[in-house]
Amino acid sequence: MSPIDHIKTFADELTALRRDLHAHPELGFEEVRTSGIVADLLETFGCEVHRGIGGTGVVGLLKGRTDNGRRIGLRADMDALPMDEETNLPYRSTYPGKMHACGHDGHTTMLVGAARYLAETRNFDGTAVFVFQPAEEGRGGARAMLKDGLFEKFPCDEIYGLHNQPGGHGRIKLRPGPVMAAADFFDIHIRGTGAHAAQPHGGNDPIIIATGLAQALQSIVSRNADPLKSIVLSITRIEAGTAYNVIPETAHLAGTIRTFDKEIRALAGTRMRAIAAGFAAAYGAEVKVEIHDMFSVLENAPEQAAAATAVATELLGAANVEPNAVPKMGSEDFADMAQVVPAAYVWLGSNPGPGLHNASYNFDDSIIPIGSAFLARMVESRTAA
Repeated sequence: MSPIDHIKTFADELTALRRDLHAHPELGFEEVRTSGIVADLLETFGCEVHRGIGGTGVVGLLKGRTDNGRRIGLRADMDALPMDEETNLPYRSTYPGKMHACGHDGHTTMLVGAARYLAETRNFDGTAVFVFQPAEEGRGGARAMLKDGLFEKFPCDEIYGLHNQPGGHGRIKLRPGPVMAAADFFDIHIRGTGAHAAQPHGGNDPIIIATGLAQALQSIVSRNADPLKSIVLSITRIEAGTAYNVIPETAHLAGTIRTFDKEIRALAGTRMRAIAAGFAAAYGAEVKVEIHDMFSVLENAPEQAAAATAVATELLGAANVEPNAVPKMGSEDFADMAQVVPAAYVWLGSNPGPGLHNASYNFDDSIIPIGSAFLARMVESRTAA
């Protein structure tokens, strides 16, 4: 029986788990219920379980038939997003302002499925290391686990992860080298002088500064960065004012910068501060820039990418594997683990539908056996190396 067929024998249980997690989403470092369910399940499979790694993270260890010293890590993220769900699903989020809109409920379930399969079959040598990570969505969960000694306490020779991608059902995409972009989040705080809206000359309008600055920052992309090197700068929040007839004292811009190149990344920060300083001088206002290093570039190690390609091809056939996929400007904090341990990260296609981070998104349960089987086969194939 193939791994996918074996996992299909308990796919209904996995689907029920995924939908329960979907109905009870938890934000980064708040995954108490989720991590508790995961830890309890791993224990029932016979894993050695460690809780509270990096806050709410969980690590499970499972021994194979023999101990050949090989230790293969598998990682899944557990956190939800701070947004309201706009579906009519029977298992829609029961927590206002929280939603699994990126499929981490599915990723967690797939890793649980892989752990169960490996525990039932034991068709591997060495040790499988199951890493359930908190706080992937911009809150530094991978770095928290690393700071807590993840790979010192639970050494891995290599580690693998995956992410769902609406479209291309049952296809796996990956590439060696850079896979996903680095990301800096930024906040720009503007302080002017408040005034009556009918007497703007009596104040220093921070909204005028904010809107001009939001447009000027795009010159970093169009006029400062090498056009052959990718960069995306997005303003995602503009906040100011509370009344129709009051010019406010302050305004706030926030957003993200995505890059693959270290020099372009540094250039973006330097130019952002210089442009902000110019606006401050021109308008006689205070403009403070804060740039936060959130994600590193995610890079797949060549050997591990080749191994993942081989496993995906074995499971799904060459027609359903794209081994040289186009990199994505999105970011993923698995990148920090991949800087410490050789790693590979793949995208698993699902049925078409609303995209990731969309209030109408819903994870495709039909890909759970595929994802679980892929992760499990990485352990089976790489412990035999």
